[in-house]
Amino acid sequence: MAVGFVVILLGIIIAPLPGPGGVPVIALGLVIVLRNSWWAKRQFIRAQRARPKWVYPFRRLMRKKPEIAPVFWQQTLRAEKMVLRRRRRPLARFRRRLRRTWRAFRQ
Repeated sequence: MAVGFVVILLGIIIAPLPGPGGVPVIALGLVIVLRNSWWAKRQFIRAQRARPKWVYPFRRLMRKKPEIAPVFWQQTLRAEKMVLRRRRRPLARFRRRLRRTWRAFRQ
């Protein structure tokens, strides 16, 4: 559990640097703490009941085979939706192109 707290502190220290470097590190620290602490699990369940949309990405990351790319993608879309107005979504064209490329790659 101490390792998880150290990782969270490292994420907080990295957070002011340019880029999203601190957020994934903090999330990783939270996952480590949640896997090793009963108290943290109880708090997590309370948070899940209070705010299920906020907690769902962490639940997906704590699975045995975590879905890292889809969780990151979902959070990017949420952030874009919160920051940008509905009419001006400059990343929409890029997302469509990326989705087409990904589907072509998978086939």
